[in-house]
Amino acid sequence: MDMNQQMRKTEKEWQGLYSPQFEHDNCGIGAVVNIRGQKNHGIVEKALKIVENLEHRAGKDAEGKTGDGVGILLQISHNFFSEVCEKSGITLGAEREYAVGMFFFPQNELKRNQAKKMFEIIVEKEGMDFLGWRKVPTRPEVLGQKARDCMPHILQAFIGKPADVEKGLEFDRKLYIVRRIFEQSNDNTYVSSLSSRTIVYKGMFLVGQLRTFFGDLQNLNYESAIAVVHSRFSTNTNPSWERAHPNRLIVHNGEINTIRGNADKMLAREETLSSSRLESDLYRVLPVVDTQGSDSAMLDNTLEFLMMSGLELPLAVMAAIPEPWANNDTISQEIRDFYQYYATMMEPWDGPAAIVFSDGDVMGAVLDRNGLRPSRYYVTKEDELILASEVGALSVPEEKVVQKERLYPGKILLVDTVRGRVFSDDEVKSYYASKQPYGEWLDSNLIHLKDLKIPNQPVPEYSDEERTRLQKAFGYSFEEYRTSIRDMALNGTESTSAMGVDTPLAVLSDKHQPLFHYFKQLFAQVTNPPIDAIREKIVTSTTVYVGRDGNLLEENGENCRVLKIENPILTNTDLLKIKNISAKGFQVAVIPITYYKSTPLERAIDHVYVEVERAYKKGTSILILSDRGVDENHVAIPSLLAVSAVHQYLVRTKKRTSVSIILESGEPREVHHFATLLGYGASAVNPYLAQETIHELIETMIGKDYYAAVDDYNHAVLSGIVKIASKMGISTIQSYQGSKMFEAVGISEEVVCRYFTGTVSRVGG
Repeated sequence: MDMNQQMRKTEKEWQGLYSPQFEHDNCGIGAVVNIRGQKNHGIVEKALKIVENLEHRAGKDAEGKTGDGVGILLQISHNFFSEVCEKSGITLGAEREYAVGMFFFPQNELKRNQAKKMFEIIVEKEGMDFLGWRKVPTRPEVLGQKARDCMPHILQAFIGKPADVEKGLEFDRKLYIVRRIFEQSNDNTYVSSLSSRTIVYKGMFLVGQLRTFFGDLQNLNYESAIAVVHSRFSTNTNPSWERAHPNRLIVHNGEINTIRGNADKMLAREETLSSSRLESDLYRVLPVVDTQGSDSAMLDNTLEFLMMSGLELPLAVMAAIPEPWANNDTISQEIRDFYQYYATMMEPWDGPAAIVFSDGDVMGAVLDRNGLRPSRYYVTKEDELILASEVGALSVPEEKVVQKERLYPGKILLVDTVRGRVFSDDEVKSYYASKQPYGEWLDSNLIHLKDLKIPNQPVPEYSDEERTRLQKAFGYSFEEYRTSIRDMALNGTESTSAMGVDTPLAVLSDKHQPLFHYFKQLFAQVTNPPIDAIREKIVTSTTVYVGRDGNLLEENGENCRVLKIENPILTNTDLLKIKNISAKGFQVAVIPITYYKSTPLERAIDHVYVEVERAYKKGTSILILSDRGVDENHVAIPSLLAVSAVHQYLVRTKKRTSVSIILESGEPREVHHFATLLGYGASAVNPYLAQETIHELIETMIGKDYYAAVDDYNHAVLSGIVKIASKMGISTIQSYQGSKMFEAVGISEEVVCRYFTGTVSRVGG
């Protein structure tokens, strides 16, 4: 029985505890590459067989005739396109002297012609020759009805390379600018690929329909040394022709759990980016990320932008998806310094993911830091590397196999078809880690909070009467006072509780509830496993970086001039040190988030925006939002509302990566409170009233040193946040920060849209 028959048999039969429905757990990925770069049709054929054998990893509709999406990324075959274009009256130059674009146009003829004309004008205005259009041979009759109903009109465009532009990446950079200008001037056409090196064929197919739909793939003259395939099982978005993989550089099996925060920060980062490669063209390719795309499409947008801006593709992948380096003693100091340098500028794109990437010259693969997605590969005697999301996706005789291996957590694999060799994880990382003196840059510029001197100033303290008044003002309950704060300060751990939340909804309560309680934590589910943060401590990191982010596109020492904080729950002394920091490149501003109680809350928030803008213009890099000063005339803006409102304001105005937010508040005291504050944009939190309450408890209920009790309380809070993040499959606090991994219940749609943008809210208030 061959493999396809075995798979069909498996789908129909139940075997013991096995159920066929378990097969539909995530996407399937595969790649075939000739290591020496020798093109042949066999590479294309083998890749198509892989994706056809991954049918159990592809989603389909209830009718079973329309798939979630299948596609293939190939090198541009010069022999093939020279032949077919000659028949169409299109004259091409030599290999890589022209580019091919794959377009999904609307079926409406008028709109299609308008879009085509617009593209031709843009190409010519950018100094390139438009050579012509080719209608891609297709067979719509093999598709299901749903796929046919939304099928685009598929055309290929051909563009000649200007004589003064080098082949390869430089030509592709010009094409990238053309595509971005076209995408921003047209909203009814999707460009699958536009490159002189690669082309993408994809659509809403079942796995067997990719080959039969596109006539080009069946032509024996279509030759490639690289072929990357993907079968999609939609988990986060609805299927569509555009959302099928491959994207322009990557195929992706998994989920980016921190995508909301990653996308927000990437958009905000645009203000601080500058590139010698794009120079005056940079503004024309912004925004970097299309937030309407899937999580993998947004990652692809980011990697493509970084590559076009001058970062080599493997380097961009390593910066976005780093291995767990902070607690890993097995890596060299050079590699650790490399990751530390890039961590000061960009948070990890975190979540279970196996990613294959290619720019037409190299093909690589990387696995997430937890290794939660399988990726295995063979190297054969025919100098081919065959990679897939599982063993057996392609039948290879044992006598032809030279090496069998798998990708390990956080590791990278790279095949360079130009040099004709495979590079191991250690070779790739050592190469990039040794290109710059990252260690020297960090020693000269990175500042550690623990190394800052304590200023000769008193830490603010409250009398018993003032403390009691503030506890009432911030809604402290006896239960929180007696159990939550006391237990964490006494034992250094959060009280044990069930994973589920069965407490009544805050919106239904007769009593005043803190805003935190209107937000429910999201949990990993289906294909997205939670992490055991205790046993897998090596992959977790609690470090955050405060200050102005450096320019990600240009490597220099000043980029890492930030403040490193190991625990984002700050003591009063920690905050005092930050307020008085005098190091070059740091400027701190304290913004009050209190207001006269007769003032409308909306106006008070608008006033905070004004103060934030004023501080930014003065060069502030650290904003401290403080609610100290609550009295009989002044009340505090709810701290979560203040943090999220300022965070979203800075994202909208593209200032977020120029300014860090630290909260000084008497309101947070439970782990969930801190988790929401970090999840909505705070870099660190100083719970001054909770720590004052510990001072009071020392005298009555806790028989230990005050500073030890505060450290234990902070440690308990941090451990609780790590546990919450790990339930969502997130490993680092840096990635969790701003990720908005909550659902709002009982808050009006207007408030959510304005101040908690992007938050799931099924039930308003």
